[in-house]
Amino acid sequence: MDHQTFNTFREIVYVNSGIALNDTKEAMVSARIAKRMRAIGIETHEQYLQFLLQEESGNEITHFLDVISTNVTSFFREPSHFEFLAKNVENWIAKGKDRIRIWCAAASTGEEPYSIAMTLLDAAGGRNVDMRILATDISTSALSRAKKGMYSSSALEGVPELYKRRFFVRQKQNNEIVYTVADVLKNIIVFRRLNLSKPPFPMTGRLDIVFCRNVMIYFDNSVRSRLVNEIHRLLVPSGYLLTGHAEGLTSVKTELRCLEPSIYQKQ
Repeated sequence: MDHQTFNTFREIVYVNSGIALNDTKEAMVSARIAKRMRAIGIETHEQYLQFLLQEESGNEITHFLDVISTNVTSFFREPSHFEFLAKNVENWIAKGKDRIRIWCAAASTGEEPYSIAMTLLDAAGGRNVDMRILATDISTSALSRAKKGMYSSSALEGVPELYKRRFFVRQKQNNEIVYTVADVLKNIIVFRRLNLSKPPFPMTGRLDIVFCRNVMIYFDNSVRSRLVNEIHRLLVPSGYLLTGHAEGLTSVKTELRCLEPSIYQKQ
């Protein structure tokens, strides 16, 4: 791939997703685009670029972003956030709160929103609480896998055994053991495609907690600022934003107060 073609590809990525790719990502982009090129029978990067620019329905942009997007995730990744979630949910319910709304902003293949759902249900302890999770991602292929909710045994290594028995259905498929998410989890999650670089977002109700973890590292400060300001708007007073442990908002002007690294609160 020549550098001019790469620059055009990364401009398309930035405009349509907010993801800023630096010069070191050229080989990655080339390899990932090659998968899509093989799928539709195009031989060169230049031909694919022209196809991408000329295709009018917008469907190919979606496929393009699907192959470019990084979907690295796991169940109960960065576990301190789930301990924080459980503690707050228990306190809220003890004080009479009976409605909880959470947004998982980068849901990927579903491990994070399902981890949130398990934590919520466990913390609720069978009490009658209206709990809902909005799980969004820009990748349609990742969301499709998330909705299916089927995972290998190795993917569940971080899930406590009690949760495996309570929240998953174990079955054998093609001589392999797989685990499918139980309906009790699926019933409190809504999966939707959403581009985090294009606020304002269509949510109407206010949110108690937003998980926006390990995605802002791919954005520049302009996109980060718009996203954080929109999250601030959507949060209830005293609501929380949780970011990845490797992320920080020091370069973003925000009214959110940092309680501890990666945990922020609306005043």
